[in-house]
Amino acid sequence: MFSLLTTYPASAFFRMTSHIRPLIIFGPSGSGKGTLVAKMLEDFPDKFGFSISHTTRKPRPGEKHGVHYYFTDEDTIREGIEKGDFLESAVYGGNIYGTSKAAVEDIAKQGKVCVLEIDVQGVKQVRNTDLNPWSVFIKPTSLDELRERLIKRKTESEESLQKRLSKAAEEIEYGTTPGNFDKIIINDDFETAYQELKQFVVDNVLKDD
Repeated sequence: MFSLLTTYPASAFFRMTSHIRPLIIFGPSGSGKGTLVAKMLEDFPDKFGFSISHTTRKPRPGEKHGVHYYFTDEDTIREGIEKGDFLESAVYGGNIYGTSKAAVEDIAKQGKVCVLEIDVQGVKQVRNTDLNPWSVFIKPTSLDELRERLIKRKTESEESLQKRLSKAAEEIEYGTTPGNFDKIIINDDFETAYQELKQFVVDNVLKDD
């Protein structure tokens, strides 16, 4: 079976990039991390750049190629991974996701903090590089609340919903383990959660810039 859980040699690549530490935003599907990231990018357009991931899944309603994801096919992304073109990659829900080295380097060259919105497998891989990323875990109030958010999307079958909730339980355990993240934010109210995220980046991430 083809394995995507690989940490790629990073030293030579990252010598070419800026010293600016990237920011990992991680949370279960439905935790609201995407909305929080979008607001942060809107408030700090000159400070942050969002790393657009590649994926083999189909676009959801309203999603655009090159804006939300680079939508690609399995053969193409596998070839890129085998060539070492990706910083991290993972399989989630039967689809392949990955962050290309080129996407991260382009943001660093602009003098911006690269924001990585990746899953738990990607988090572990990036932490094993010399990037020394900042990291924030977005935690839902509860699995019941997360279930309601996912149902409201109207994009999940009962089977896929159960898979996502099972995965979310594992992600919450990892995300709340001491030492795994610099900051844990409980997203039970968007404005409160965003102000907490904003304060963290101002006091830490942008000071490090």
